[in-house]
Amino acid sequence: MLNPSPYATHSHTHTLLPSFFSIASVAVMSVDLGSEWMKMAIVKPGVPMEIVLNKESRRKTPVAVCLKENERLFGDGALGVSVKNPKVVYRYLQNLVGKRVVNPQVVEYQKHFPEHQLERDEKRDTVNFKYSEEINYSPEELLGMVLNYSRGLAQDFAEQPIKDVVITVPAFFNQAERRAVLQAAQVAGLKVLQLINDNTAVALNYGVFRRKDINATAQNVMFYDMGSGSTTATIVTYQTVKTKESGTQPQLQIRGVGFDRTLGGFEMELRLRDHLAKLFNEQKKSKKDVRENLRAMAKLLKEAQRLKTVLSANAEHGAQIEGLMDDIDFKAKVTRAEFEALCADLFDRVPAPVKDALSSSEMSMDDIEQVILVGGATRVPKVQEVLLKAVQKEELGKNINADEAAAMGAVYQAAALSKAFKVKPFLVRDAAVFPIQVEFSRETEEEDGMKTTKHNKRILFQRMAPYPQRKVITFNRYTDDFTFNINYGDLKDMRHIFGSSNLTTVRLSGVGSSFKKHSDAESKGIKAHFNMDESGVLILDRVRQMCSNLHFRNVFKYVHQDEEEVPPEAGKDQDEQEEKPGEKQEPEEKKEAEPQAEEQTDKADGAEGKSENEGEKSDKDEKEIKGEKAEEGKEENKDKPQKKSKISEDVRVELVVNDVLDPSIDDIDSSTKKLQDLTNRDLQKHEREKSLNSLEAFIFETQDKLYQEEYQVVVSEQEKEEISGKLSEASNWMDEEGYTASTKELKEKFSELKKLCKAMFFRVEERRKWPERLAELDRMLNQSSFFLTGVKLIPESDQIFTDVEMKTLEKVINETTVWKNETVAEQDKRSPTEKPVLLSKEIEAKISLLEREVNYLLNKAKFAKPKPKPKPKDTNSSSTENSKTSNSTADSEKVIPPTEESAAKDEADAAEEVSPAGEPPTANEQEPMTETVSQDAKKTGICDIQALYAHRT
Repeated sequence: MLNPSPYATHSHTHTLLPSFFSIASVAVMSVDLGSEWMKMAIVKPGVPMEIVLNKESRRKTPVAVCLKENERLFGDGALGVSVKNPKVVYRYLQNLVGKRVVNPQVVEYQKHFPEHQLERDEKRDTVNFKYSEEINYSPEELLGMVLNYSRGLAQDFAEQPIKDVVITVPAFFNQAERRAVLQAAQVAGLKVLQLINDNTAVALNYGVFRRKDINATAQNVMFYDMGSGSTTATIVTYQTVKTKESGTQPQLQIRGVGFDRTLGGFEMELRLRDHLAKLFNEQKKSKKDVRENLRAMAKLLKEAQRLKTVLSANAEHGAQIEGLMDDIDFKAKVTRAEFEALCADLFDRVPAPVKDALSSSEMSMDDIEQVILVGGATRVPKVQEVLLKAVQKEELGKNINADEAAAMGAVYQAAALSKAFKVKPFLVRDAAVFPIQVEFSRETEEEDGMKTTKHNKRILFQRMAPYPQRKVITFNRYTDDFTFNINYGDLKDMRHIFGSSNLTTVRLSGVGSSFKKHSDAESKGIKAHFNMDESGVLILDRVRQMCSNLHFRNVFKYVHQDEEEVPPEAGKDQDEQEEKPGEKQEPEEKKEAEPQAEEQTDKADGAEGKSENEGEKSDKDEKEIKGEKAEEGKEENKDKPQKKSKISEDVRVELVVNDVLDPSIDDIDSSTKKLQDLTNRDLQKHEREKSLNSLEAFIFETQDKLYQEEYQVVVSEQEKEEISGKLSEASNWMDEEGYTASTKELKEKFSELKKLCKAMFFRVEERRKWPERLAELDRMLNQSSFFLTGVKLIPESDQIFTDVEMKTLEKVINETTVWKNETVAEQDKRSPTEKPVLLSKEIEAKISLLEREVNYLLNKAKFAKPKPKPKPKDTNSSSTENSKTSNSTADSEKVIPPTEESAAKDEADAAEEVSPAGEPPTANEQEPMTETVSQDAKKTGICDIQALYAHRT
């Protein structure tokens, strides 16, 4: 759809720095959405890039949904059900999204999965899965469930909420398919930062880790990606380019793309499945045809998938299925040669995407430096053999993770677009695989008066045109309402894939009335502004009628350079961009003066996207404008030259979508509610199962504990009988009603039993803690007493502790000792079945009090200044009056006068009243003294006060 898109995306691609930092605690994720598997990756603060592990600790998850009556299963759980009941498991949804009923891939899907009943959506002409008579699901809704499940896995892995995501899609997805993926993400409640082509994500991941190897010399690399459902060959050019914003930076440019939408590993598995079915029928163990049994065919498909993987490494292998049909076991040997013969026509198609990629890039294999394998199906030896012969290289590159490259490349993009991480620029220039053109008709009058209808075509985006990019088309000869079409260009033999090649019919109204309104102005045509955004979705931004009037120009206009004016085709009717004789045509940028923010886009895209003629014209216009500005600067006081003022008026636009209709807002809301209801049901079911399991476990564990010695000691016979009776009653209730009871009933029953057993559990827990806590208290009392004894032995002249401080510690030691002895004695008198008076939390409180008092004194000792010592007199020297005077003067110079701190300390020493310990001195208040503390003291937290005193003296 070409109206302003509700799926806003952002531009610029960057690579993460090896040591990036987070600006906000917001995680982002990527989803590599394949036809059979999906891989998720996250970036969060502290985790640069990481592949998400699912609940089975696997790095990839099947794209599968199982819809049972009362639950949903995803991933491996859904695949497990597909063998037993394939009707309720939906897979390979990528083959259906955004496609009409008549699409060949829809027809093939019905052929491959006959167990599903597909219905036509009358509104959109698409398909729905019929689940029941009342309920059906669209492929977009099922895909939305898968995306929501992927977000759940990512959130569990990241341990925080995630909403922003970059999703990969095949490069060959058309407009309808891309919009369908965005709709699925919207239903899932995800904010899509960008849809990135999977081949581009792979190329980005490859370039990020080889950033140092990229230079100004172009390096051409081909990525050959064969996955489960399709094959794509992509030619990418790496080189450094100069940008205004960040200087010289590496850039990747998609130069050529070739693809085969149905060539992949899944088609090989189907061939192998049919071969196994043929072998089983030939064994004639059953009169029935196994191909008519859907469950048996699902088992054969699963075995074929395993067999294909094994045959990639072995020349032969045995297929084996227990109870394939009617309790009949199946065994057969399959060789690699047989497998290659079954898929011979598929292997013949391997070189075609390479040729198409070379053709679209206008290159030869000599220009390609290396061919790198991507995708699981490239592990098939025959694929590598045929491809190597086609590309004529010595070897194929395998220096990239074939399964995870796209997910890792996409998560780089997500990190850059989230604006929450530090990144280095890595420019990405993606390319549109399908050309898009504008077609319109206009009546013309010939010289003989005959009126004829002339059809015109204008290429909007060439094949392999870079995007994101904006384009403008001008219609000059229309003076009344008219219609034009936006179509795919020359699709050659691919037209049947799209159904209708016409994308949208655009009907413009209000053109005639606008011309009448501005009849005195000169018309500059009707301008249609197009934008192909970062997700490859084409949007018609706006349509405006342009006019001009004469006025004195007072303001220098801003020239927009991010939109390209589409030139008319050579040899065609010059209906657009046609100017009057002698009047120079002005580029679109010069014709309009609109807000800059509305027009800004990727500057690298804008520079590359300009046609040669348009680029020359823009340069010329810029020079003229600069010249005008300089002239105005020289002649500020002179009258301004006469210029034309530009008048623009929006034209009403009605869009008629011709490819696949988007669901209405009501349909989107209905789908969102449908999925939310299913999610709520799953959460309620999970909560009930959790409550049921908790209650069941509590009953069995508590019944067992009643016979354990430590519980028998603390529970009386009466209490034991009461608890045992209630547990037996609850167990019987579980067998009769519990498994059908509501979550509320289960929680109430669990709460009732916990309340009944609470006192018993408390007594057992306290008795477990007593030995350790009491031993710790005894140790602390002994160490505190030893410390206090050492403090008291310090001579009074060197004492650094006040009487208040020592008495406070002594009081705490005495009170704690008395409390311990009395409480332990009281507890010994009590029966173990009574509520204990000796509580572990009170013991911990006493230990903390002792530690606080001792640590206060230790800290004070560490930072205390030693008292000055008087110099002893020399009795052997002769005493003369002059020498005495001299010595007296010298001694007086060495005396350290008392400071304010020492005076305050002396006052504190004189205090008699006992007070609680205050804050210990800090390092800022007193100089720390150097001391040696034993290892034992460090462990106990108490140092030897005698050793500390000896060092100070």
